[in-house]
Amino acid sequence: MLVRLLYASRAVDTSQGAIEAILAQARSHNTSCGITGILCYGAGVFLQAIEGGRVAISELYGHIQRDPRHKDVVLLHYEEISERRFGGWTMGQVNLSKLNASTLLKYSERPELDPYAVSGKVSLALLEELMATAAIVGRH
Repeated sequence: MLVRLLYASRAVDTSQGAIEAILAQARSHNTSCGITGILCYGAGVFLQAIEGGRVAISELYGHIQRDPRHKDVVLLHYEEISERRFGGWTMGQVNLSKLNASTLLKYSERPELDPYAVSGKVSLALLEELMATAAIVGRH
């Protein structure tokens, strides 16, 4: 049974080193658990979609909720899926500071990442557009 979970959180430490450490840990852990996904970050906010088996995703989300590097963790969207949308990435990343503001403005009131202010479906649509426009890096 495959599922997709989308959540938002705020970074406790917004330094580049801290972001890289989160990505490195995700990439090393997720491969062995069959988890794929994408992580967007900007202005201290994370938006992450993770896909995989129901138990693995549930366990990972529980870990993220307890992770001291994250605060304000909010579940945005959860669904059973027939296939992965982000299957090519152990953990692809998007640095929103390098995106055209019009892409963010298309999905929100202001040209900034604020998944707390939009629906989970809108955040998922943003991720799909980023994937379609090759804004995702870190393909592994």
